[in-house]
Amino acid sequence: MLDVTVVFLENGHASTATGPLEVFRDAGVLWQTLQAQPAEPRFRVRSASVGGEPIRPNAPYRIQPDLALDEVGQTDLVFVGSAGLGLDELLARNAPVIEFLRGAHGAGARIASVCSGVALPAAAGLLDGRRATTHWGLVDEYRARFPRVDWRGEEMVTESDGIYCGGGVHAALDLSLYLVEKLCGRTVAVQCAKSLLIDMPRASQAGFAVMPPGARHDDAPVRDAEDWLHRHCREEVRFDALARELGMSPRNFIRRFKAATGLGPVEYLQRLRIRAAQRLLEEQHVTVQEVGRSVGYDDAAFFRTLFKRETGLTPTLYRRRFTAATSSAQPK
Repeated sequence: MLDVTVVFLENGHASTATGPLEVFRDAGVLWQTLQAQPAEPRFRVRSASVGGEPIRPNAPYRIQPDLALDEVGQTDLVFVGSAGLGLDELLARNAPVIEFLRGAHGAGARIASVCSGVALPAAAGLLDGRRATTHWGLVDEYRARFPRVDWRGEEMVTESDGIYCGGGVHAALDLSLYLVEKLCGRTVAVQCAKSLLIDMPRASQAGFAVMPPGARHDDAPVRDAEDWLHRHCREEVRFDALARELGMSPRNFIRRFKAATGLGPVEYLQRLRIRAAQRLLEEQHVTVQEVGRSVGYDDAAFFRTLFKRETGLTPTLYRRRFTAATSSAQPK
């Protein structure tokens, strides 16, 4: 039986810690109970906090963990929930958690974290040179603060050398089930998912993301280019003309744009167009071909391919999943 320690952080979403607690405790137990079979628990689960103090999540109640971090001792897996704080305050208030993670990892424990909690293993240096994800809305800030990390903001779950990360709040369940499958096998994970009525881990959070107003950087001409692209993304764009308008050569413009935003200009424009297409699919009952044309793609096949690459779903499946109001007469 594996030892799991779930770390609660102040002001976070409680479900990012209580959800994993339930998944790990129910693995090998709930399915067997429902099938009138002997329980075969796979994990011994404990919760912990700094000093063992009750924590107040982002809710009007407190949660009393089982023990303090310095009482944990040997553990096989540490799972860190989210914290609803700004990055600087999160790191300052959770300095003991950062040290705990360093020690636990040094002693051989696997480390998992989700959403804003991913900042803590990043601050401990455990993600340097490794793939990692976090909530899509935080990835630009985290990339700037922790540049040695290989941030994959489009992914729901990442794994690298025993370090595991999850995207947004409800990705805690995706990451938990991923770990159950990793440590106990697919049969146990599927049984756990079925008994808890939750999906098996999702691969991508791209379909949930929206394009931020602009990446965080101080390059004013690139910021002007971003603003222009946001206003004109559905039109034909000539990047050489845009570069000249900004007083740069095309080559220098591409270099500076990618250095500032993390994306080449063409990729940035494609993402803007796909985000616009997502909104149209969510809100308007027009055909997929019409959506593609309205965001700048006359080639419907190319649009479908690009859309699936960016979101992980075809336009039709995206509409079915995310539309605000479904209709049996909706065009396909």
